[in-house]
Amino acid sequence: MKFIKFLLVGIFFGIVLVKSEAVSWYRIFEMFKFQSFHMYGIIGSAVGLGILFIWALKKFHIKSIEGETINVPPKTKSIARYIIGGTIFGFGWALAGACPGPMYILLGTGVSSMFIVIIAAVLGTFVYGLVRHKLPH
Repeated sequence: MKFIKFLLVGIFFGIVLVKSEAVSWYRIFEMFKFQSFHMYGIIGSAVGLGILFIWALKKFHIKSIEGETINVPPKTKSIARYIIGGTIFGFGWALAGACPGPMYILLGTGVSSMFIVIIAAVLGTFVYGLVRHKLPH
């Protein structure tokens, strides 16, 4: 019962993504071909809201549900790691037609081929864990 709030938020998030067509393969395909603003609008809105929320966290010292202060550490690492990681993420997103969150949502909506994508993502995470110590972090 302790985790019911996370389940409810996840269900709500899934409904929002399905209704906004953010999990639509067609919308993702349009985005990668630069034919539509739809997905860029969704992603841009999320980035804008994220910036606003981080600013509010820092300005008003907002606390977590448990009452702890939320600290956002500064980015001190090289930007190259984000560019490389984002590129790999983008290739996976383009090939699979879904990023990690929507993979589960699509499986829940009946797209059974996402099961293969989820297995590949878990395998990729496992391989990353094996080679992590050799990567430039």
